[in-house]
Amino acid sequence: MPVPDLFLQGVARGWQVIDAATLENETTLEADVIIIGTGAGGGTSAEILAQNGFKVLLVEEGSLKTSSDFKNDEAKAYADLYQEGLARATADGGIGILQGRTVGGTTTVNWTSSFRTPEPTLAHWAKEHNVKGLDSQSMAPWYARMEERLGVAPWAVPANANNDIIRLGCEKLGYHWKVIPRNVRGCWNLGYCGTGCPTNAKQSMLVTTIPAALEKGATLVHSARAESLVVTGDRVTEVLCRGMNSTLTAATGQRLRLRGKHIVLAGGAINSPALLLRSKAPDPHGRLGKRTFLHPVNMTLARFDRDINGFYGAPQSIYSDHFQWQQGTTGPMGYKLEVPPMQPSITSALMGGMGQENLQRMNGLAQSNLLLALLRDGFHEQSQGGSVALRDNGDPVLDYPLNDYLWDGTRRAYLSMGEIQFAAGAKSVMPTHAHARESRSWDDFKQQIDQLSYRIHDVRLATAHIMGGCAMGEDPTQAVVDSRGRHHQLDNLSVLDGSIFPTSIGANPQLSIYGIVAKLTTALVADLS
Repeated sequence: MPVPDLFLQGVARGWQVIDAATLENETTLEADVIIIGTGAGGGTSAEILAQNGFKVLLVEEGSLKTSSDFKNDEAKAYADLYQEGLARATADGGIGILQGRTVGGTTTVNWTSSFRTPEPTLAHWAKEHNVKGLDSQSMAPWYARMEERLGVAPWAVPANANNDIIRLGCEKLGYHWKVIPRNVRGCWNLGYCGTGCPTNAKQSMLVTTIPAALEKGATLVHSARAESLVVTGDRVTEVLCRGMNSTLTAATGQRLRLRGKHIVLAGGAINSPALLLRSKAPDPHGRLGKRTFLHPVNMTLARFDRDINGFYGAPQSIYSDHFQWQQGTTGPMGYKLEVPPMQPSITSALMGGMGQENLQRMNGLAQSNLLLALLRDGFHEQSQGGSVALRDNGDPVLDYPLNDYLWDGTRRAYLSMGEIQFAAGAKSVMPTHAHARESRSWDDFKQQIDQLSYRIHDVRLATAHIMGGCAMGEDPTQAVVDSRGRHHQLDNLSVLDGSIFPTSIGANPQLSIYGIVAKLTTALVADLS
């Protein structure tokens, strides 16, 4: 029996949803609050504002895809649901970037891992970046509120074999491991979270906060690119948008003029600073687009003499923080260990290689495990992150330099992952590296890691976590917005997404965005009222 499509049922009941790609004339729309972006920040703020009586208008560059469209089809999903068709990367191609572009943003395609912001991260923000009111005690009720709203709880089903490698290896070595909380209700344990949830079990913005806002009279405009803000004095007077073409590759459709008393940017890191750059928004201290962080990810591939089948089951359910804060908050780069799901297309792309090498690797996919390290960037003076700039056509691009501080973290992460995989019974382990080979013993693996080259394009890096670029803080010479998310120079503009983080999180960031944005939006409601 097919699962009811909750979103399409709502549209049939009269939700106000506009496909900008089909507009035939220039259109002007007005609301109390214009929210640009429909991911974790946009969805959370939309629900809270709409529930408090504000007329809300949501703008999304991606298209509206719902559970009826999600068929566990990698090729279609990556083309339809991700920024640049899953081809987004840093300016020099050194790091591939997985970032959503659809109604619900990355929450529609993420792997559901939901962690509260680590206490050392919040303490560092307060001490080093002059962030006020976001300490662990103040944030706890907001995380609890969003955990309840989105069904966040430790995964109660036994981990699939891919995730269980972490538990097996860490238990043997005496390392920390724990079950991951996931934002799901009634999960079917399919494993294809990255291609959109066909059962509506993933509690993304697509099936939770955006429908709640639409029920309260909000309007959703999708397939519309926010091209610029019209700034007059210290206020934003209009948002100028344009409809996308039928393939969502260019904004060549009709123009839209959006007018609201307050503007919320929630396009995510890279896109939110890019919109401000295109708009020539005030930036007297040159902070806009700076300090953009990624959790750069490197991986190790292990082969076992048993089936792993990492393409089935909850994609992430076990993690280890053994190496995360081991050397302090500001010491050598720490990292969180998890696994990625291992659907064939994404695994082939992440591992690289071609021809017989790639074919042989994929033939052993069912018996393989991947470990990944989320490298915690932004806490050390040698980890300044990247800078968002604009291409000639106005599209954003992130320049993210790679340095010896990062390479040291990469090398140590390789060693940690390989040790865990061998302890879990791996017959061979290979790092994600252009010149890597399979090591059939722990001693040989250690020797290989020490001998590898650590430079761009040799080490294969990717990320699904983009943070910063509109950093928060009370000092306008160092930050774009204050601790409430309010722009330091523009009176009626808030930024409410992961771009306001002064560093990376050190954990999958969606719950951090939900909790912090819920707190800041509730304060915004009081201000606007």
